[in-house]
Amino acid sequence: MTHSSAIQRKRITRLVETAASLPDVRAEVEANHDDNRWWPTRIADPRMRMLAAGWSTRVSYRMVESYADVIGKADALGFDVLTACTDNEVTDLVRPIGLTRSRIDYLRSLGRLTEQWAKEGTDPARFPAGALIREFAEHVHGASYKVAQCAVLYSRGYHCGIIPVDSGMVTKLAPALGIELPHGAFAHERLRHILEDTVTRDPDVFRAMADRHAHQVTIPDNVAPTWWAHLVLIYFKRLYLNKPSTRLCTKRPVCAEITGCPHAGR
Repeated sequence: MTHSSAIQRKRITRLVETAASLPDVRAEVEANHDDNRWWPTRIADPRMRMLAAGWSTRVSYRMVESYADVIGKADALGFDVLTACTDNEVTDLVRPIGLTRSRIDYLRSLGRLTEQWAKEGTDPARFPAGALIREFAEHVHGASYKVAQCAVLYSRGYHCGIIPVDSGMVTKLAPALGIELPHGAFAHERLRHILEDTVTRDPDVFRAMADRHAHQVTIPDNVAPTWWAHLVLIYFKRLYLNKPSTRLCTKRPVCAEITGCPHAGR
């Protein structure tokens, strides 16, 4: 596992503090923390949760209702019935969210992997997270590390300690924090390790942030608030980095401020 450096932890902590204080970030976190719109708690089967995480890729925020409808119909069928469906039947199901061939291939390869685990008597919930993410990325079509992280997190539950990292966090958040990452898909794993190490070293610091900024969320006792930190960072990235806000400092990470400093808007 990659450990974080002191300067990385300082910058990450400072960014989470600032992001958590922003009303628009807080609203998104509160809307998605206890029951995530993309990965709802009502889905019980871990295999279906892995499927939902993969099928959420390349679905825009404006399509979340269509995605939710597709996942609801898939869950109503059940994973075993769904994997027995023909390609044409699955195509009809996933057509509203597009990329039908990729989503069918993801389903088929996920079905093979989970069937293999069952035959071997392997309980994926007992795998070390890193090993499971690696195996998932290697054997599930189109998964790579970023999808595998999401699938493993959702299958184990929001508060399992995993902070998934999407492409924008690699290309926009990491540079904003002055974190250098390797090229390629493994960059997602490297950043995941750094973020998780930061939050799990000082969980009370991040719990205090959620309280200080009045986030109306339920963080279970005796767990590091990794899910909360993930949502704060992912929505800060979406709202402030995807299309850089004029409130954002242009001198990060050299400048100690993140928003509202004299460099902002220049």
